[in-house]
Amino acid sequence: MKRRILVLLFALLATQLGSLISPAWACGCGAMIPEGYARIGVEKETSVVRWDGRTEQIVMRFVVRGDAPRAAWIMPVPGRATVELADGAMFGQLSQMTEPQEKTRHYFWPREGDWPFSAGSGDRMAGAMPGAGAPSVGVVGREQLGDFDVARLTATDPDALRNWLESNGFKLPDGLAAELKPYVDQKWEYVAVRLAPRQEGKKLQGTLDPLKIRFDSNRLVYPMRLSRMAKNPQSLGLYVLADHRMEPGSTIGGSAPKVTFAGTVTARKDTPLAELTGGKPVFLTAIDQEFPEPGRIDGDHELRATAKDTPYRRTVYDDELLTVGDGIPVWLLTVSAALVVSAAAVTLLLRRRRRTS
Repeated sequence: MKRRILVLLFALLATQLGSLISPAWACGCGAMIPEGYARIGVEKETSVVRWDGRTEQIVMRFVVRGDAPRAAWIMPVPGRATVELADGAMFGQLSQMTEPQEKTRHYFWPREGDWPFSAGSGDRMAGAMPGAGAPSVGVVGREQLGDFDVARLTATDPDALRNWLESNGFKLPDGLAAELKPYVDQKWEYVAVRLAPRQEGKKLQGTLDPLKIRFDSNRLVYPMRLSRMAKNPQSLGLYVLADHRMEPGSTIGGSAPKVTFAGTVTARKDTPLAELTGGKPVFLTAIDQEFPEPGRIDGDHELRATAKDTPYRRTVYDDELLTVGDGIPVWLLTVSAALVVSAAAVTLLLRRRRRTS
């Protein structure tokens, strides 16, 4: 028995140690890989996508956890890209624009927490959702943006692209070349980002500075195919700014996308969001999606205009007991009135029986 217990404890210890030293790859749009035996995971990826029919701009922000001092990720783009740091304040601005509206919803019969059961208040409930000859790798540019080492590349050979990345400090996982081949065949270009904090000993934790990637595109596409290499479930949040309400063409292997806001918004010219919209009215569609099994991701998100620009906003209800006057429950008055009427009816019936007897 003691031997079995020791074997079990050893197996559990080995499992825990294995989870500590195994690299974790995670990213909603590309492949994020830590250096050596460090760990990193993307808890949330949120992106703002602005598309005017000709040009697409993606502002990406990651919330990461782990102990990695350095990591790298790569994002394919359909055209020549420029990259710069963005102002993270726009995410707070969008969060305020899309926050749920609050409404009060009354109920008749008392619930748990109401008198006579106990003192307290009702629960908050969310409203329902609506439904050749050239070099195999070319370096377009390479910049240091804050803690980011950014390389903009072209490639005609996925293996050569992988070799260039690894020889230039971008350590990437096995199998990446195979996943990059569809992009190479379509002659896409690449933004490779190495996250290397300049502050000695700084770890990649918390909310990272957002990056803005801009490129020409006659269709609204959000690269996701490389996320199939992730080992952990992925969570994606998209704020899409366009002329119309937008929707993904398919689930691409994830759960059904959920629209959390849809409507026309206008950003003041002195705010970060105005850098994307020019201060003009645009239609904002906020979309959330989960990828429980990243290996099932089978393509990139291609978003299209919906048939109608139907606005939508989530509603959060404050459920309150229906009362009148100084907080007297309507159900109590109703029951009391019913008892009075019943008592009167019984009294009248008894009187009639006495008269006839």
